[in-house]
Amino acid sequence: MGLEIIGPGFGRTGTNSLKIALEQLGFGPCHHMFEVRDNPGQLPGWTAAAKGDKVDWAQLLRGYRSQVDWPGARYWRELVATFPQARIILTIRDPGDWYESMQATIIPLLATRGTLDVPFVNDLLHMAHLTFVEQVFGSRLNDRDHAIRVFRAHIAGVQAEVSGHRLLCYEVSHGWQPLCNFLQVDVLDAPFPKTNSSKAFVEDEWRGASPVLPASGP
Repeated sequence: MGLEIIGPGFGRTGTNSLKIALEQLGFGPCHHMFEVRDNPGQLPGWTAAAKGDKVDWAQLLRGYRSQVDWPGARYWRELVATFPQARIILTIRDPGDWYESMQATIIPLLATRGTLDVPFVNDLLHMAHLTFVEQVFGSRLNDRDHAIRVFRAHIAGVQAEVSGHRLLCYEVSHGWQPLCNFLQVDVLDAPFPKTNSSKAFVEDEWRGASPVLPASGP
C-alpha cells in the first residue's frame, strides 16, 4: 500500500485537522510531524532526507495511506513522482494569518532546539529546522515579508506543477463538502475536526517537550 493522498501544504494551514478528517474518511493512517514526534524510530530516515541522502520514499512512508504537514511537505515533488496515482490536497490559508500562527507556535518552538532536557526532542527540532527553516525559508523564517513570499510561491508552484484533476486547493474552514467531493466519498454526518489551534499547540501538543513556549491566544 502506497500513499493515496499527498498533502504539500505548510504546517499551520490546518494540516492536523485534515489528518484527522482523512483518517475519519478511511484514508489513514495519515503521516504528519506528530507521527515523527510520537514514533522516534522514524527520525533517522527524515534526518537523512534533510541531509540530502538518498531516500526510499515508499519505505519511509510504508504503512501510511496519506501524508500532510512537514516534514513530508518539504519533499512533495519527490512524493508526487514516487506515487503517481496519488491525489494532492494543498491546504491554504490567508498568508498573514498563517504567519501569525507560525509566530505563536512553530517559530518559538524551533528556537528551543538544543536547549531541552530531552535529547530526542532536540534532535527532532534540529531535523525540522534543517528541513524547512533552512531549506525552504533560507533561514529567514523570522522575516515576515520573506516568509510570506515563500508561502505564496509554494502554493503557486504546486498549482503550476500538478494537473487540475489531481489537485484540490483546500481551506479546512470549508469543511467536509469540497474534501469529500474531491475524494468521491460520502460526506460524514459528523462535525468537521477543528484541532491544533495556536493555543492547543502551545498548551497541549508541545508544552511537555518545550516548557519555555509562551502562552498563546486562540
